[in-house]
Amino acid sequence: MPEREEGFAGEKRLYEADASEAGQRLDRVLSGREPEIFRSYLQKLIRDGGVLVDGKPAKAGAKLSEGAKIELLLPEPEEPEILPENLPLDILYEDSDVILINKPKGMVVHPSAGHYTGTLVNGLLYHCKGGLSGINGVLRPGIVHRIDKDTTGVLIACKNDRAHNALAEQLKAHTITRRYQAIVCGNLKEEEGTVDAPIGRHPVERKKMAVVRSGGKRAVTHYRVLERFGSYTYIECRLETGRTHQIRVHMASIGHPLLGDEVYGRGKNPFHLEGQTLHAMVLGFVHPSTGEYMEFEAPLPEYFEELLRKLRQGAH
Repeated sequence: MPEREEGFAGEKRLYEADASEAGQRLDRVLSGREPEIFRSYLQKLIRDGGVLVDGKPAKAGAKLSEGAKIELLLPEPEEPEILPENLPLDILYEDSDVILINKPKGMVVHPSAGHYTGTLVNGLLYHCKGGLSGINGVLRPGIVHRIDKDTTGVLIACKNDRAHNALAEQLKAHTITRRYQAIVCGNLKEEEGTVDAPIGRHPVERKKMAVVRSGGKRAVTHYRVLERFGSYTYIECRLETGRTHQIRVHMASIGHPLLGDEVYGRGKNPFHLEGQTLHAMVLGFVHPSTGEYMEFEAPLPEYFEELLRKLRQGAH
């Protein structure tokens, strides 16, 4: 990593610190601006002289002033070797075109900078002997859509580019059936409803998404009540669109964040949960080869069932 810009062959990303970032540490601001890059990796780049503030290398703890010019010099990406790993996979269905997995809580879907092992992709590479679509490159082979690390449930991967393109078109046309089950805080007034509100990057907390007035993408979530517990409500959500953190952001925006959500929730977690109570229950699509509509269901994970039992017994 060069200590100055001259002759640098990688990618340069330029920022200007705004009023909300004034007085904050350099590494924290960069982490907010670059949520896809692990903070530890950003700190290494800073140590190696790969981040300039007003044209000079700076330390991770340097406090920024409003208007400071930040240059992030990302080295040319090395082709990372994503190794197959013999990970346990709960396979719901598999043929020569697609494979559907019931993803467990805590498993990341695909590798990212500084995090190349233990992901669903590592497990799929082992199981499918490398036979996955290559459209999304070496970090996301076979991956058409993803769900968050702490969200459980059904996810589809493609074994060839033809199948991948067909599923991507269905996602674009909003014709894939995606139904989730969740437990939200509070007692919803209506039995069912729709949140139609654009989602984009949070204007201040860059790691978060938010309902935004401008610059976002249209996002539509339909919900209906399955069961009420007074302080909590068990619901089903049907996605019309598929934006990052869509259900979590939309439910929080109407005052009913998901129970256990450490990012968009209320901070209280009386049940000692690990992340949001959200399960991708049903996925339906038109098969890329047969043209038949297929629908698959992933059973609720044990932690979710146990939580429902507690709530039915009056635990709050």
